[in-house]
Amino acid sequence: MMADNTTMFDLIRHGEPEGGPMYRGSKDDPLSDTGWQQMRDAITEADHWDAIVTSPMLRCAHFARELADRYQVPLHRDDRLREINFGEWEGRTADEVMASNGEKLSQFWADPVSNTPPGGESATDFNHRVVESWRHWQQELAGQNVLIVCHGGVIRMVVADAMNIPLKHAFSSLTTPYACRSRVQVDTSTHGRFQSLVAHGAFKTLKP
Repeated sequence: MMADNTTMFDLIRHGEPEGGPMYRGSKDDPLSDTGWQQMRDAITEADHWDAIVTSPMLRCAHFARELADRYQVPLHRDDRLREINFGEWEGRTADEVMASNGEKLSQFWADPVSNTPPGGESATDFNHRVVESWRHWQQELAGQNVLIVCHGGVIRMVVADAMNIPLKHAFSSLTTPYACRSRVQVDTSTHGRFQSLVAHGAFKTLKP
């Protein structure tokens, strides 16, 4: 297919936040010292971006600002790129939630569309706002190389959209550790819009 324009998106999950692993969601913790190092280690000499888009959460936005200043490129904050709100589970570890609400947690991971965390955001609402943002930046920054600094859940929604993975399976279809990177290529032409997952994880050996 001959593309009228190609937009390349790199997505990177934030590093370890202060407080360590937990269901954090809308809990706005900054990066730990380890998290900062994880993020900086994930950036390669081959990286080049024309723009950076970030979740407004501290664990994303602070590092995004550092990179935007380093590369002298525009920085855009998008509230739609926040992590899913886990409701009553926020601030608790997976083991703590399993001990007190294990059946509900298992149901969520088996079918998140039908099992919203108590007091949390539905998977459908979360997916809708993330995909809305994803579509917006494809149009707004068409033809550019773009970095999106965001969250594990957000990356799962984007990759699921690119690969046509049903929402029911999107949360369990991809492992996204701290500072994990994904690359999605979007080609548009007279034949339509085509998305493809180019890489996930091993960017140190990925050629530009």
